[in-house]
Amino acid sequence: MTTPVCTSASNVATRSVPYAPYPSFASYVKARQPVLLRTARSLTANPSDAEDLLQTALAKTYVAWERIEDHRALDGYVRRALLNTRTSQWRKRKVDEFTCEELPESAGLPAGDPAEQQALHDAMWRAIMKLPARQRAMVVLRYYEDLSEAQTAEVLGVSIGTVKSAVSRALGKLREDPELAPVR
Repeated sequence: MTTPVCTSASNVATRSVPYAPYPSFASYVKARQPVLLRTARSLTANPSDAEDLLQTALAKTYVAWERIEDHRALDGYVRRALLNTRTSQWRKRKVDEFTCEELPESAGLPAGDPAEQQALHDAMWRAIMKLPARQRAMVVLRYYEDLSEAQTAEVLGVSIGTVKSAVSRALGKLREDPELAPVR
């Protein structure tokens, strides 16, 4: 008769009762599974993924069962295992990249006629040139130079309120300009 290499494996094979070294783990899972599954569902969008996540977290808890000193804090331990497992899954997710010969066309607006764009540009400048010098300076600094209201006020040596009101009046005049009517 040959002796088995692993005596614990042969002992398990000869037992008639299933091998369950942690009966307290089984009772814990049976009692707390609905609550823990709700927690897992809050971490994933898919109920099947939540079940898989809970299964993985419970497997990690099972492995560490003997090392857990305070069994009153098991819910916290399992919740942390759920969160860590979900974070690991998120970090490992595969991002599909496909290479192609040409870059795809942008889905933006189609480019207009360059002549029409130039005509619009000229009409805008003619309308801006009709504004009083102070309003024109504020519109140019705010919208063409992209300065903030505070920066515009500082450059021109006026208050921020003055910039706000003058720009508002200037934009009102630009809206009423007949040359810019086709743009509206």
